[in-house]
Amino acid sequence: MASLLYSVRLHLDVNLEQMQQGTMMRKVKSKNWKKQRYFKLQDDCMTIWYKSKKPGNAKSAFSVSDVETVRDGHQSEVLQSLAEEFPPEHCFTIVFHGRRGNLDLIAGSAEEAQCWIQGLRRLVEVVTNMDQKEKIDHCTWICDWFQKADKDKDGRMNFKEVQHLLRMMNVDMNEDHAFRLFQMADKSETGTLEGEEFVLFYKALTQRDEVLKIFQEYSKDAKKLTLLEFVDFLEQEQMESKGIEELAMELIERYEPSETAKARHVLSIDGFLMYLCSPDGSIFNPEHRKVFQDMSQSLCHYFISSSHNTYLMEDQLRGQSSIEGYIRALKRGCRCLEVDCWDGPNGEPIVYHGHTFTSKIPFREVVSTVEKYAFQVFDYPIILSIENHCSIEQQDVMAQQLKSILGEQLLITTIDGRVPVQLPSPEELRGKIILKGKKIGCLEDSLDGQPDEDPEGEDSEEEEEAVEDMLRNEAKRKEKKSKQSLSEELSDCIIYCKSVPFSSFQHSRIHFKPYEMSSFTESKARKLIREAGNDFVRHNAWQLTRIYPSGIRADSSNYNPQDMWNVGCQMVALNFQTAGTEMDLYDGLFSQNGHCGYVLKPWFMRDTETTFSPENPESRGDSALSLAIQVITGQQLPKVPNSKEGSIVDPLVRVEIHGIPADSAKRETKYIENNGFNPQWGETLHFQVRVPELALLRFVVEDYDKASRNDFVGQYTIPLTSVKAGYRHIHLLSKDGTGIPPASLFVHIQMVDLSTEID
Repeated sequence: MASLLYSVRLHLDVNLEQMQQGTMMRKVKSKNWKKQRYFKLQDDCMTIWYKSKKPGNAKSAFSVSDVETVRDGHQSEVLQSLAEEFPPEHCFTIVFHGRRGNLDLIAGSAEEAQCWIQGLRRLVEVVTNMDQKEKIDHCTWICDWFQKADKDKDGRMNFKEVQHLLRMMNVDMNEDHAFRLFQMADKSETGTLEGEEFVLFYKALTQRDEVLKIFQEYSKDAKKLTLLEFVDFLEQEQMESKGIEELAMELIERYEPSETAKARHVLSIDGFLMYLCSPDGSIFNPEHRKVFQDMSQSLCHYFISSSHNTYLMEDQLRGQSSIEGYIRALKRGCRCLEVDCWDGPNGEPIVYHGHTFTSKIPFREVVSTVEKYAFQVFDYPIILSIENHCSIEQQDVMAQQLKSILGEQLLITTIDGRVPVQLPSPEELRGKIILKGKKIGCLEDSLDGQPDEDPEGEDSEEEEEAVEDMLRNEAKRKEKKSKQSLSEELSDCIIYCKSVPFSSFQHSRIHFKPYEMSSFTESKARKLIREAGNDFVRHNAWQLTRIYPSGIRADSSNYNPQDMWNVGCQMVALNFQTAGTEMDLYDGLFSQNGHCGYVLKPWFMRDTETTFSPENPESRGDSALSLAIQVITGQQLPKVPNSKEGSIVDPLVRVEIHGIPADSAKRETKYIENNGFNPQWGETLHFQVRVPELALLRFVVEDYDKASRNDFVGQYTIPLTSVKAGYRHIHLLSKDGTGIPPASLFVHIQMVDLSTEID
């Protein structure tokens, strides 16, 4: 089975052979928890299992496809704590996708460590780089299913094991039909399936009749799509409009497995299915997978991916603080990180959730981690939100550490040395780290010259003198108090994100500068949205705003970020460590624009005189969209974790629109009894969306339960503006936001611009 799967790319080298023989290593969880485990790469070159030395103990396992990267040396807090006991060349860390904890290992020698580091990295690279043909014809999940079903591990599968496999795959199939498929695949007539026979059985099981029907509608001979027939399909169904012939030829070249068909510019049913299952056949517009938006506008014109209490891995009271929180946030595109700073021992500031039992990490380690990972994936600016609770002495230490570790990355003056009349753009700030925090005095005090012109909203002629005097005196009092508790050296590092208290939108417009910003709790933000939605939108067109979760969310739960995006709030900070609908929406919004952490706000939210309000969509003008989503079928939906042996899901699909209040809606299909393998709904759900630029489209699959709450199976969230029309596959994600291949939905999307129709 392994040679079949990897004959295209993978040949065993010395490292992989050694890994298949097995190695005894220490698994480490803390300074005091270090236990010997026997690690072994299975013959499929996809599975690694490990067990303790004690006989009878159960084996644990993980798949190479679950591994994101492998770090060598002391690159985790646990291994750093053991630096004096074990040399770095013996140590490595396996980092998994999603929120799964890392695996820290210590090998017996540097050679053994290198064998596993290099071997794992090679396997991860092969899985990552598998082309579409390999993923469909030799996909890793075929091997996974074979390994799970082959109970006696003899590399063959009898009919009893096939029946067990069907139950695991969520298939409720008549025994006679299953036996006919088995006999059809058993070409050797041995009563067992192996290698090519198992693949044949798997393909018969996964035949897509609904795709064949669409194919035959456009194919004259029902055997192939000619170039012109494929062009018709792309134009009429997929709503492609530019360079369709060239696109059709590219897709045939990319996905047609037959060289003969490829040379004749025709597409077989296998190539057609391969295209529909590929990124080109996905619901997500492939053009939006790269940075496609204008990145030269003012910073306040973007939604910015922002994390709350970034250092926490769990809850707000007793959870672990870890630099891993920063690494994970940065790798998923977060551009605004929070650092809670407190006085620590030996004059060294520490980071933790103050007045709680959460663990503590040195400020120096956080800054070093940011310096290392800030621009590994994206080079658009990072904003460090400094929650400063330190004494002046330790603030000086913070400033020194920031400057010495970050070097030129740290922004300590304006980009042109002048007082800004508006915030610079992400493009102008590439590779820079900006501090957000309190500042002594004004930016003008530390720079030569004045702005070329007054910032918008500075005209105070109509303000009553008495009100002016009162506000000015209050500001002076607060500034005097601030001076007494702020380090001048740290204050001088605050340039474009000076934190100021919020009084009112009118006060901000008259007195505040573009480089000043305010933070609000979720409840305060909601109150402002209810009372002055349009003022909030206008405010966010020229000044940054940060929203953070309520202090009563001790469990690190999250609020709905959509409400805040509806008024243009840029830094809507969530607890990234907590999975759920809120983080699904977050990942959905920031999946566009190359996943770079910056999304350009709609044009009507970038105008300081805009009339738009989320409660009054008509202020946006005529832009309504009619959306019809036909949910056709599902493919290989996973079983619900910890479900009963032999149980099979009863799936239903709920489609949700998240946007302004008038657009928010939910519709769902009926449930299909006992079929998670290839459920067929064929239902069309209708929506009308008034402000599509702010809408997110979310698909949720649940296991229906009439006696209790439905169980979550998978989901996928996407900006409505990134949706491709036509026949599309939706590749489902787990609760953690990681892929669960080959689970998918097959849908047809139709979008009609109502304003165009009326014209």
